[in-house]
Amino acid sequence: MKRLAVLAGMLILTTPVLAEVTGFEVTEDAPAFAGRSFGEAGEYRRITGRATIALDPADPRNAVIADIDLAPRNAAGRVEAIADVAILRPADPARGSGTLLLDVPNRGRKLAPQLFDDAAQPGANNAATAEDAGIGFLAGRGTTMVWVGWQSDIPSIPGQLALAAPVLRGVRGPVREEFVFDNSRNPATVTLAWPLADTASLKVTVRQAWSDPRQTPEGLSVRAVDEKRVEVSRPAQGFDAGALYEVTYTGRDPAVLGVGFAAVRDVASFLRRDGSPANPLAKAGRTTVHRTIGFGVSQSGRFLRDFLHLGFNEDTQGRVVFDGLMPHVAGARRMATNVRFGQPGRNARHPQDPAWQADTFPFTYGVLEDPLSGRRDGLLLRCRLSSTCPKVMQSDSEHEWWASRASLLVTDTAGHHIDLPPDVRAYLIAGTPHFEAPGGTTGRIEAASLPTNPMHAGPPMRALLAAMESWLADGREPPSSRVPMRSHGTLVAAAAAMPAPIPGLPYAGIHTSAAYSDQAVLPPQEIGRYPVFVPRLDGDGMSIAGVRALQLAAPRASYTGWNPRANGFSPMTLYPLQGAVVPFAATKEARMAAGDPRPSVAERYADDGAYAAAVRAAAADAVAERLLLPADAEALIARAENGRMAQLR
Repeated sequence: MKRLAVLAGMLILTTPVLAEVTGFEVTEDAPAFAGRSFGEAGEYRRITGRATIALDPADPRNAVIADIDLAPRNAAGRVEAIADVAILRPADPARGSGTLLLDVPNRGRKLAPQLFDDAAQPGANNAATAEDAGIGFLAGRGTTMVWVGWQSDIPSIPGQLALAAPVLRGVRGPVREEFVFDNSRNPATVTLAWPLADTASLKVTVRQAWSDPRQTPEGLSVRAVDEKRVEVSRPAQGFDAGALYEVTYTGRDPAVLGVGFAAVRDVASFLRRDGSPANPLAKAGRTTVHRTIGFGVSQSGRFLRDFLHLGFNEDTQGRVVFDGLMPHVAGARRMATNVRFGQPGRNARHPQDPAWQADTFPFTYGVLEDPLSGRRDGLLLRCRLSSTCPKVMQSDSEHEWWASRASLLVTDTAGHHIDLPPDVRAYLIAGTPHFEAPGGTTGRIEAASLPTNPMHAGPPMRALLAAMESWLADGREPPSSRVPMRSHGTLVAAAAAMPAPIPGLPYAGIHTSAAYSDQAVLPPQEIGRYPVFVPRLDGDGMSIAGVRALQLAAPRASYTGWNPRANGFSPMTLYPLQGAVVPFAATKEARMAAGDPRPSVAERYADDGAYAAAVRAAAADAVAERLLLPADAEALIARAENGRMAQLR
């Protein structure tokens, strides 16, 4: 039976209406989750394979791909690429919900199972044991889950989905990379994004902060270890472990990275539309997919924003690819992918380049004018022209509002309030770090000044996914946007965010800025800056606006989306991806002795019963607003009643 499935999957597609997938090879078709059954959906199958796409460079939908006109072509004049594909679907497709959730891999990894199913890695990638399904939320809803390799600067290896894209052999060009080592190792070895064309072009500079002049002090040097690795010798004094090192060189043989957008478009369209035996989601000559949702975390969320902006939600037959898009923790950022010598695996962090190629206009969904670039654009502009826009629900951790310029979602380039389009929602998951796996605990990082925030965003994100499905299937409007806004007074200048100092929770206006630069010259020349704002905080140092999880609605500690770097690691800048957690004092006497203005636990809750009652009330409100599912509410209430609420993640 397995051999028949493989043979069917190896059929070469020749019908022109099948988008641009010309071959789909199934390499494995096996039971998933050790045969675990999920209610009405039953058991699941785990299917892995490879999809071959062939692109017509003259098609305007493909011509937007940088350098596709220079790419090698097959005998038919098409540009080919091969994408790794992984699928989890009900063993009986008729028992599924008809929803296809395509989780864009993050550096080749599957993150949706961690977020929605509370699954642990590496099991989230394997789907082999019953435990790999976590709480079984996605499978319990009958969801078909798909992953498509799109990143061609990483290898295709077990546990990592990638794309074999065309390479421009013999092409050379300038490359600039930034490194913050956060250690004292000397020399430090780093891997470059692209092969060195020649060692003579290799140079390095250092500075403590982005705004400082580039320096080449005594003791600073760089040498090639091989064509992809270099060794940076660091100066003995003058710079701490968080200093910024910039390496420039001439690279060679770039891949046509933008083909990754076409791979996701075409494989998604094929799985959704094709009824042939080559489609693992087809049955009796028809596909079993009724609606499609594109989801991505961090790098992959930024991928989806670029996917939309570049027009890839229209397939080559002019049809909608994704009915809904859910970029998660992407902020107002995009990607350095559809450029020559792009770096999709890198993103500038504080205190790196505020005008990196991942941070260019447009920042938001509606169409705006940008006086710095002289452009008029918006993420929805192209799909509006082709009537292929999806419904969008963008969700961000609080960290993105401090580190990824998320305020630019709801302001124009001059800093004024704007309304989101009616088919777009935005949600701040207040008090959360960038991304935390389930079951995390508070810890310490040497380079961060505060204990790390372990809050997992699974419960609110499950509610938002259910709302997206209902929006697509039934037309029921999802919850209104929950984000800070200038017009509400909840989005403010960074210096005004904290109402009063809180001992143990230092904040001095640190956040990531946004700039526009001429990236065609080395070093880039900054032309101007965009206003960036941050959430207004309450007396506990937590965001007033946003989706306030039960940890914030009935708090016993302050949860933040920011964490300053520690002394010796470029202090007074943000440590990447982390938030912080600082518990409340137990009693009024303890907090007064510490000079802590935050009411103590005892002042907030008379006893454990009062605390549990506060959790129940907050949970009821969240369920009524469709920001928490009843099952999650029951689980969280049970934890509070059992005295374990402080361990909520």
